[in-house]
Amino acid sequence: MSKEKPGVWITGASSGIGRAAAIEFAKTGAKVFASGRRAAELDRINTELDSDKISVEVFPCNVASHTNVDQTVKKILANGKIDCLINNAGITSFKLAEENSINEINDIIQTNLLGSIYAIKAVLPQMISNGGGAIINILSVVTKKTFTKSSIYSASKFGLLGYTNSLREEVRKHNIKVINVIPGATATPIWSKEIRNQFSDRMMTAEDIARVLVWAYLQKENLVTEELLLRPIEGDL
Repeated sequence: MSKEKPGVWITGASSGIGRAAAIEFAKTGAKVFASGRRAAELDRINTELDSDKISVEVFPCNVASHTNVDQTVKKILANGKIDCLINNAGITSFKLAEENSINEINDIIQTNLLGSIYAIKAVLPQMISNGGGAIINILSVVTKKTFTKSSIYSASKFGLLGYTNSLREEVRKHNIKVINVIPGATATPIWSKEIRNQFSDRMMTAEDIARVLVWAYLQKENLVTEELLLRPIEGDL
């Protein structure tokens, strides 16, 4: 990394891939801005990092609120700059389409799709002004394979895939990299404890994914891995 610590904002950092990414990026020397809805869980990241004498900066934020996102970015930029945004915040329901309530539909689309777009919109002006940056989006294998009980989740992830593929073409001239990471089954709290207990030996770990995110970000300036498909070696669940 360069002498000046890069600023990395990670949404949904209170658990799962986001939490693992916050820890991994902090260990590489980045200035990590960890956001999520659960402040107490964000604080536990620093408890874990205490023995390494490093820390992350914590910013409670609900990405489903564009006002909350804008306020959070203003607070972060008052402390530094955002060189890399990792859109990780996400929720699902694992229900048949006919069973999804309107509230569930709204929550999933608002968080997974609009929340990521709000975050991108909030950081773009600064990245353009700085002459570069990276936007890494955690998508899902649902954009590659059809699964039942995932209709709204699929809609949110396909929407973000389409948005960011178009965005990439618009921001190339500003030296901004747009990287879509597409993981398959990963042992995180988005899955029930029962599923994780049954299939954890087949699932990837959040730490596995976090190391890939760091690798993708650290690639040379004139190279970008636009899409990364990651699956458990035994295949999808």
